[in-house]
Amino acid sequence: MRILIRTFFRGLRLVLAPVVLIAEKLSTPKAIERSPEAQAEVERTCESLALYQFRTCPFCVKVRKEIARLGLPIEVRDAQLDLEHRQALAEGGGRLKVPCLKITRDDGPTEWLYESDAINAWLHRRFGEASPQVSPQ
Repeated sequence: MRILIRTFFRGLRLVLAPVVLIAEKLSTPKAIERSPEAQAEVERTCESLALYQFRTCPFCVKVRKEIARLGLPIEVRDAQLDLEHRQALAEGGGRLKVPCLKITRDDGPTEWLYESDAINAWLHRRFGEASPQVSPQ
């Protein structure tokens, strides 16, 4: 019975994966506009960020949409298909759970932020339109 249930959900994922990806492409918002100087500062700050994700995870899609809306060039790392990224997430973050935003601070420590709502809130606080500050804290 367990194999039958597993097979059903794998099949369901195979059918829904393209739908999720197409829906993401069609509904991704336009990026906010910044001055060239502000965008350069955002790009510099984003060099210390990396998003660990699974391509068709709906929570990861939610975070990628916020990243696109904020116009952030954050490195996206596939923890499902890339074994090195998967291992880095498990060892560094302590859990194999996505989405996870890796935040490397200028002064050295690394923070692993889980949960799509928490990640989106953090991104919005740091890079939102009304945000006067761009560097991670």
